[in-house]
Amino acid sequence: MNNFSYFRATSVQDAVQRASSDREAMFIAGGTNLVDRMKAFLDEPSQLIDISRLQMQRIEPIAGGGLRIGGLVSNTAVADHPDIRRNYPMLSRAILSGASQQIRNVASVGGNILQRTRCPYYYDTAFPCNKREPGSGCPAATGINRMHAILGASNQCVAVHPSDMAVAMAALDAMVEVEGAKGKRQIPFTDFHRLPGDTPQQDTNLEPGEMITAVVLPPLPFAQSGVYLKLRDRASYSFALVSVAAAIELAGDRIKDVRLAMGGVAHKPWRPTEAEQFLIGKPADAATFQQAAEMALQGAKPLTHNSFKVELAKRAIKRSLAVSAKGGGVA
Repeated sequence: MNNFSYFRATSVQDAVQRASSDREAMFIAGGTNLVDRMKAFLDEPSQLIDISRLQMQRIEPIAGGGLRIGGLVSNTAVADHPDIRRNYPMLSRAILSGASQQIRNVASVGGNILQRTRCPYYYDTAFPCNKREPGSGCPAATGINRMHAILGASNQCVAVHPSDMAVAMAALDAMVEVEGAKGKRQIPFTDFHRLPGDTPQQDTNLEPGEMITAVVLPPLPFAQSGVYLKLRDRASYSFALVSVAAAIELAGDRIKDVRLAMGGVAHKPWRPTEAEQFLIGKPADAATFQQAAEMALQGAKPLTHNSFKVELAKRAIKRSLAVSAKGGGVA
């Protein structure tokens, strides 16, 4: 681990100014992912800017409905908040399905969104990796790739995003509030993360020095029927093979509106918008859900060891939509 300096920020502006003037500086809050990466020599910051004591630790209602979640709110606090449990249950369930209680107590909302892939080739510096060293190669593409992407990958990178929280936020049409040297802006959650393309080292569309200050959940009454289904190798402390966040609004027996997102299948939370559009106006039955699932996976390109994910994702979509159509609950 290289030598680095430590600075405790007293304001967002203070932190952003420091980060903007030093491209090798990094923010640290809970540190549940960053410290692991530093131990593995994946990140070697020149300085750590401690933002953990900044005033971004509240969950507040916003005008017109919805909630604003501060970037430093712990994962536990989000999952346990009564308004989130009541109005956005898929988000609560997604958080509780990830990591351990101890990690959730420390991990922040902003840090969870920004966590990097758990691809073993990325973490093992004995192997080349285009995320670590662009142009060095992607051994996962032809190696052990059971956990890797089936949608949106490139020949440069087949890693997947590990966050459960992010999948639910993508389905809920959340907005990410950020602040940088150029001021404040909002980024739609579905545009926040990037597909790998030719620049897999860039996970997000943040500008250098920008910090996540909050995530805004818009009012979405039918999100109360939302479900989060996570399929994994073991029931505890395991990343998703496939996960689905879904919510349906019905008008009689027809689908009036729907939200759908998948995890464990792409470099970012995957929003199958064509399948969503197909569902609107259709009967909420097994045949419709099957067609939507087929549409959501029609562009899948499985690798040597993960072709099972295609059928697994289809079944997860059908199950999640069916449970949401019946009012929600545990899928």
